[in-house]
Amino acid sequence: MIKQNNINMLPHRFSVAPMMDWTDRHCRVFHRLMTRRARLYTEMLTSGAIIHGDRQRLLGFDASEHPVALQLGGFEPRDLATAAVIGEDFGYDEINLNVGCPSDRVKDGRFGACLMAEPDLVAEGVAAMKRAVKIPVTVKCRIGIDDQDPEIALDRLARGVIAAGADALIVHARKAWLSGLSPKENRDIPPLNYDRVYRLKATLPDVPVIINGGIGSLEEAREHLRHVDGVMLGRAAYQEPWRLLTVDPELFGEAAPCGSMKDVFEAMMPYIERELAAGTRLHSITRHFVGAYQGVPGARAFRRYLAERGVKADAGIDVLREAIALVEDRAVASIAA
Repeated sequence: MIKQNNINMLPHRFSVAPMMDWTDRHCRVFHRLMTRRARLYTEMLTSGAIIHGDRQRLLGFDASEHPVALQLGGFEPRDLATAAVIGEDFGYDEINLNVGCPSDRVKDGRFGACLMAEPDLVAEGVAAMKRAVKIPVTVKCRIGIDDQDPEIALDRLARGVIAAGADALIVHARKAWLSGLSPKENRDIPPLNYDRVYRLKATLPDVPVIINGGIGSLEEAREHLRHVDGVMLGRAAYQEPWRLLTVDPELFGEAAPCGSMKDVFEAMMPYIERELAAGTRLHSITRHFVGAYQGVPGARAFRRYLAERGVKADAGIDVLREAIALVEDRAVASIAA
């Protein structure tokens, strides 16, 4: 069990996982209105895309998103260092290296989970980024891949990146099977092994270890926090975002920014209006709201209204207001932890 001194102040005590096609800048602004304290992450961006692509489009974010981390995909230390510097210059609070994504595209590009087989190369990348930037550099990994022994593979990767200067380790508590399973199957089929992450933390008392994978509620998060320094929620945070309204009260002893989902949407209206004026389509923002009223009377009508009208090219903010009016809202935030 970890020490409790100032535990609520740890920067990674709670975070929302980086998720491809989901945690874009609009999603992160939405999440930030529910929790001031959660650490937010970008979708994974490759070092090559950042170095050679449209940086403003890829990396631009709203100031309200802080603290926000940039997740990088890549393997070449020099490129990772260059991309990390660019991210730091854009104002990100952390650089996170992806050593956990199991998709075929990632594997073919020699980054993501396949790098679990090359721990020395991962450590070289971390060391290069640490030399290049002043902000924290962290690693997100699996407990192993394919036929690796998680007892050996995770320890070797962890000790290598920590020796290279990694500031924290985020561990998805299941293997990735790169041969035989699809990316979707790799999120569910390999069995969870939380105890393996707990054992890693026990051997690294001075290193922040954050657990990820299959965590569905704040109640489960609190149980994990008895053993590790932080918890990262993925699909539960995205598909049922109302859960984020209880993060600050329950995990940090602070009031939530908004008391209900209706308050969250009202607070988000100025952002949406600015984005619409800049040419963003309403659906690009409201697609992240699908689970906002899960389990609340009117939720289905809310989703249907946005699905039918929010996708139109000329859809304006009135469409969202009309959809919200179909819902009987309920406050879910706690007063205090």
